[in-house]
Amino acid sequence: MTGGHVPVPARRGLLYAAAAGAAAAFTSAPEASAAPRPGTSWTTSWATAQTAPTADDPLASAGLTDGLCTARLRLSAGGRLRLRYAHGFGTAPVLVGPVTADGRPVTFGGRPQEWLAAGASLTSDPVAGLRVPDGSLLTVETRLSGPTGPLSFHRNTHAWHLVDGVRTRSVLLLTGVETTGARGPVVAVLGDSIAEGTGTPDDGDLRWPDQLARRLPGSAVANLGISGNRLLLDSDRFGPGAQARFDRDVLALPGLRTVVVHLGVNDLHHLPVERDAGRMVAAYRQLALRARSAGLRVVGATIAPFEGWKRWTPEQDAVRHRVNEAVRTGRVFDAVADVDAALRDPDRPSRLLPAFDSGDGLHPGPSGHAAIAAAVERGHLR
Repeated sequence: MTGGHVPVPARRGLLYAAAAGAAAAFTSAPEASAAPRPGTSWTTSWATAQTAPTADDPLASAGLTDGLCTARLRLSAGGRLRLRYAHGFGTAPVLVGPVTADGRPVTFGGRPQEWLAAGASLTSDPVAGLRVPDGSLLTVETRLSGPTGPLSFHRNTHAWHLVDGVRTRSVLLLTGVETTGARGPVVAVLGDSIAEGTGTPDDGDLRWPDQLARRLPGSAVANLGISGNRLLLDSDRFGPGAQARFDRDVLALPGLRTVVVHLGVNDLHHLPVERDAGRMVAAYRQLALRARSAGLRVVGATIAPFEGWKRWTPEQDAVRHRVNEAVRTGRVFDAVADVDAALRDPDRPSRLLPAFDSGDGLHPGPSGHAAIAAAVERGHLR
């Protein structure tokens, strides 16, 4: 959620044509729904959401020639697995492979290499001879012969990876690990830098979606947080807004059953600042409608306080209160995770409880992430 916001013209048709606390308060009763049968369907056990590189992202902007990308990924649900690559912001195809997962060869239609078309996705065959337990750490090595040109990527996974032996927090092209072992809720988190993990240590696996997965053994949790991402507007650096990326990032996931919408604070403090609570609530309603139309349950999170952040104002906090009240009482979502109630300081409700604050007033630390995970109850997930 750091950095300035630059609106960009709508270009969604081109980009998306390839992809048709500790305390909590909830509203709405949970719907009965059977859990997935392990081994019978694919669900997303690890995920990132992509953006296009900018001039401030030299690695992804320049692309690779005979490059080797090594990603270390913390899974949620285990089982058999396959990999998913995507190039949603690409302008030219990229040859992917050879690829290994924990040292085992990965194939695409039986071949060690396959072309990933610009704007498209590419899913591997199931990896022969490999089954992984819940919560395991998977190492994926991907050779990109190139020259690739600019690469679609996720800027900061809050974990360390390698590209040609150089450490980076970014993941290039790889967007998902799908497994067959989910026996609990199957969840996607549409979020911003809080879900992405800002405020938690790199390689700590302490982001709230990680902690939710550990609370619910056998659950498949896809973290689609993008730092700086907004509900209403797009940005060159922080990617398409939640409404623009919903179909590709959320609805394209296999076996998904619930989506948690956890963003909106960037609309309040990034320029141009959103002052109309009604516009934000209307956007939430549209996301909920699209989720339900796809047969998904949708859980909404209230916006946490952020007094102490460098761009906080009392006027922004007033808009936040109006948005949160509408989310709590307006039947926007099927259930509400009251993140505001879970994280706020009861003595000063416009700020985070000091024990939950990472130090910047906006991003919770690890204990704050644990409080968010506790606010998302199993009974409100499928």
